[in-house]
Amino acid sequence: MRNNYNTKSKNLIDEEIINFPNGFTIKELFNRLKEKGNNIGLTTIYRRIIKLEEENIIKKYFDENNVSKYKYVNDCLSQRHFYLKCIKCEKMIHIDCECIDEFYNHVLKNHKFYLNIKNNIFLGLCNSCKNFIIL
Repeated sequence: MRNNYNTKSKNLIDEEIINFPNGFTIKELFNRLKEKGNNIGLTTIYRRIIKLEEENIIKKYFDENNVSKYKYVNDCLSQRHFYLKCIKCEKMIHIDCECIDEFYNHVLKNHKFYLNIKNNIFLGLCNSCKNFIIL
């Protein structure tokens, strides 16, 4: 059994992921840590990201180019919430609304599909960006 002790690298990674309000790639995290003078290897970063994802502290999603990104989501205690992600500016908006229950129930009843009820991400355009893109 491995010990769950704190290391300097682990703490630096944890502190930095919060500073990406719109999500991050492994490469972006690696580069930001390096810019700040922290020589943390990619293997260490990947291992920490996997652990944080297992603990539901971060959520993996894919951007419009199918690139793996991660978002810090541990700031919500509600089990029934979701995120709206703008495909232009990449802004993430946390939604904690009971309306999602109706959607989940509809999918279950009418489509016989069980959705993960935590940390879903819906893609679209935020109000600021909607006027700049013609769909």
